[in-house]
This record gives sequence, structure tokens and C-alpha cells, in this order.
Amino acid sequence: MDALTVDRIHFAFTVTFHYLFPQLTMGLGLLIVVLKTLALRTGDAHYDVAARFWGRIFAINFVIGVVTGIPMEFQFGTNWAAFSKAAGGVIGQTLAMEGVLSFFLESTFLGAFLFGEKRLGPRLHWLSAFLVFLGSWLSGLFIIATNAWMQHPVGYALDADGTFRLTSLAALLTNRWAIWQYLHNMTATVITGSVVMAALGAFYLLMHQFEDFGRTFVRLGVIAGLIASLLMIFPTGDSQGRNVALYQPVTLAAMEGLFENQHGAPLAIIGQPDVEARKLDNPILVPDVLSFLTYRRWKAEVHGLLEFPQDQWPDNIPLLYYTYHIMVGLGTIFIGVFALAALLLYRGRLYDTPLMLWALMLMAPFPYIATTAGWMTAELGRQPWLVYGLMRTSAGSSPQVSAGNGLFTLLGFMGLYAVLAVLFLFLVYLEVQRGPGGDSEHQAVEAALAAAD
Repeated sequence: MDALTVDRIHFAFTVTFHYLFPQLTMGLGLLIVVLKTLALRTGDAHYDVAARFWGRIFAINFVIGVVTGIPMEFQFGTNWAAFSKAAGGVIGQTLAMEGVLSFFLESTFLGAFLFGEKRLGPRLHWLSAFLVFLGSWLSGLFIIATNAWMQHPVGYALDADGTFRLTSLAALLTNRWAIWQYLHNMTATVITGSVVMAALGAFYLLMHQFEDFGRTFVRLGVIAGLIASLLMIFPTGDSQGRNVALYQPVTLAAMEGLFENQHGAPLAIIGQPDVEARKLDNPILVPDVLSFLTYRRWKAEVHGLLEFPQDQWPDNIPLLYYTYHIMVGLGTIFIGVFALAALLLYRGRLYDTPLMLWALMLMAPFPYIATTAGWMTAELGRQPWLVYGLMRTSAGSSPQVSAGNGLFTLLGFMGLYAVLAVLFLFLVYLEVQRGPGGDSEHQAVEAALAAAD
């Protein structure tokens, strides 16, 4: 195994593990604001207790996300020094803004939210929750603007020494790719937060524990999840797909397993790409749909892989094809499950339908699988480019770091992250067992009410 392959596996592992945590914090950030808003509008302390509970879950995710995120950024220097030297003048801007602006905004007001409720009062405590949400979503914006520049570089100049120089910060932040990738990604985080909230609520209802809170979690998770799942398909997913068709047509062909140019190209529901034979085996196709989704014309021509030089094809076409279809398939399942749950909620039968509650509870891991598959689609699709059309991945690694050094640190990270995973699960388990209202003040209130009864 050469050093470049080790570096790629190393970064793929660290970024995939890291992103398990921010996707939940960004999704929960919005849902906590909703809970605090309900508390302000209704004056019902039930929603404050629910918000505090999810604030603790948020904090655990936030801490593990920070611990795993900092080494990932150092990897730009340790494993990808050539890329950092060439592109640091561009991506350094957004990475610095993420650290200096959004991270400190989020972390500062997370402390205020967790520990300052009595001193702040209801309105300022709501504001602290909103600023935590704003900080987490700004963090997502700056990171995705960085990735979007690598996917579709804009606002730069190439100097004589081969380095990229930023010429327009506005162009970097308003990159068309960044806008739709950001909206698509943040919608996915809301799905993750909604599924986790609904899953835990379903668990409480099935176990007959904290049932008032269970109903609140299921109701909010289902409503928010259904809205986010629909937005995930249209307009965010649709527009991001059109970005791929416009700026990375070879990626679109690989994602769909399309080898030949076709007028009225079909949408592949399932199939197995055979790259050597240049065909899609055992396909189930929907005629003309890919042409319509891509160009809004049923008989529009869609370019196949054979239209492009083979050295521009994505490195691993089968894996790209499967990750894309996993993402789309799970997104479709989310819509179906949430729609059925919403119908039962509307009819007043959701909380008393164990089969549906089991479906919501068992769905908990799947948004993590879907978002991982989505990011794999984006990154596999960009290959063999590190900066699309400008810098190949093979030119970006650290020339002085051997495969042995990279493998040693990769194994070390795997061991350390395994320990962090166990710690994370243990802390979340304790919070789930403690439950909403597990704080001493709420328990005292409950004890007083029980004594009065």
C-alpha cells in the first residue's frame, strides 16, 4: 500500500468518524430552539425540561466532535502538505472563520445555555439557545464553503509559483455549489436530529418511561423529520444534482452507471455497474427520468462515461454508484416512514401503535448511514481531483510522510477513537437512563407534587 492510499484512508476515517457528531448537534440545535420557543409561547415548563435534556445530549456530542475535529484539521498539514501549501491561501480563510467565529459563538453560548438559565431568565435563555444554533449552522457553512471550492473552484487566481490566491471572499461564500450543498447538508442534519429525537421518544413510550416527554419527542421528531425529508428531495437534492450535471458531468454518469450517451436517459433504480464491460448489469430502469431530472426535458441527451477521457473518470465507480443509491434509497424510506407516522399522529393513533413506534426507534442509525453515503458520493465523485480540474489528488499528499508513518498514526487514531466511541455511548446511556427532568430541581418538584397527591 503506497503513502497516497494510506493518506486517503486516514483522512476518510477521521472525517467520517468526526462527522457522526456535528450532524446531530446541528440538527438538535434547531429542535432545541423549537422547544424553547414552545416554552416561551405556552409558559409550560415541560418544554424547558425537554430542551435542557436535549441540551445535555447536544453537549456530549459537541465535546466529542471538538476532540475529533481538531486532529482532522491538523491532517491538512501532516498528510496533505502539498495541498495545504498550494490551496492554503483560499481554504485557510473559511477554516479560520469557522474556528474564530462560529466555534467560539457556539461554545460560549452553549455554556450560557447549560449553566445560566436561572440568571438569564426565559428570554435570554431562549436567545442563548438560538445563538448556539446559529453558531453550529455557521460552522457548517464555512466548512461546506471550503469543500465546495474544492468541488467547483471560484474566486481565485493561480500564481506563478503554482499556489492559489483568493481574489473574492464573496465569491467563495456564495459559490453556487456551496449554496445548494449547504442547504442539502443542513436539511440532512435536521433529519438526523429528528430521527434521533423521535427514536428516543418511541423508546420511552414502548418502555412506559417518561411518557409525557416521549410523546413530545415523537411529535416534534415526526413533524420536523417529514418536512426535512421532503426538502431533502426537492429543492435541495434536486438542485445539488443539477450542479453535478452542470459542473461534473462525468460524476453524474458514474453515479447513474451510464456508460453511453443517451437521449431520454433512464433513471437506474437498481443495478450493478460492470466497468470492464462498460455496462450496468441487471438494471431496473425508469425511462427518460434522468434526462428530465437533469435538464427538465424528457428526451435531453445525457453524456455517458465513454464521452470523457478515462483518466478523468472517478477512481472507484462501483463504490460511487452504490453510495449514491444508498443515500437516495434511505432518503425515500425516510419520507415513507415519516409520512405514515404523521398520518397516524394526525389521527391520534401514533402513540398507541407499537409497530410504528418500533419502526421509528429502529430507524435511529439510518440517517448516519445516509449522510455518510452522501459525503462519500461527493468525495468519490470529485476524484481523481483534489481541486476539481486544477489539482489532482496524487499531487496533494505530503511527500516526506511514508506509508509506514501514515499507517502507524492511522492505527493509533483507530484505537483512540474506539475509546472515545465507548465513552460517548456510555455518557449518552447515562443521560437516557436519567431521562428528561433528571435534574435535581425537577425531581424535587415531582416529589412535592407526589406528596401532595
